[in-house]
Formats: sequence, C-alpha cells, structure tokens
Amino acid sequence: QEQLVESGGGSVQAGGSLRLSCVVSAYTYNTLCVAWTRQAPGKGREVVAGINNLTRMPFYNYSAKGRFTISHDNTKKIVYLQMNSLEPEDTAMYYCAARLGGCSYDVNMYNDWGQGTQVTVSS
Repeated sequence: QEQLVESGGGSVQAGGSLRLSCVVSAYTYNTLCVAWTRQAPGKGREVVAGINNLTRMPFYNYSAKGRFTISHDNTKKIVYLQMNSLEPEDTAMYYCAARLGGCSYDVNMYNDWGQGTQVTVSS
C-alpha cells in the first residue's frame, strides 16, 4: 500500500490561488497514476485532475480545465495541483489518490488515499 500525504490547503477569497502538494512514498511511483480528488459537503467524491507518472499525460475534469494545473516532480515524488481563479464552488476536502497503471475518472478505481487537505474559498 502506498502512502500519500497532502498539504497546501487553506482559506482564500474567490479569484485567489493555492498549490496543493502530494508526497508519494512508493517504490512503484513511476508506474502510478496519481489523481487529485475532492469532496464537497453533501456531495460525492470526484476526480479533479490526474497524471500518469510514466507517460506524463495529465487529465482534468470539466471544472478544472483552464484553471487547475497538475504537475509532478519525479525526483522528489511529489504531485502538485496548482489551482487558480478559485471559486466558492471549489470548497471541498481535497484528497490525493493513486492506482497502478492508467488513470481513471472513476474514484472507485483508486486504491490508495491520503488523509486530505481542506480548501475553503469565500466569496
């Protein structure tokens, strides 16, 4: 089981930015897809963005495109999520998740999870 530790959450006003970090402790790091997911109060968990560490191909859901950027530092085994133009609707607990092989928009396909970091955006 891989260990994932998130950081970087906080409270910002609408239009602000945050950068989340996910440290991945895994010898299989290069074969993982690492995704950022989120869960807002009263809503289901959704995949926001992900990156395949082998192919370096990122993907984003509809709400993240154009505002969020996922990247990774393979030397440090850290996956980042740069979030710009934040909106109150982005308020949620953000979780890092990983799975071997290809990425997926389905949260149920991810096997390993971090504890989460809270993002709160005020209007």
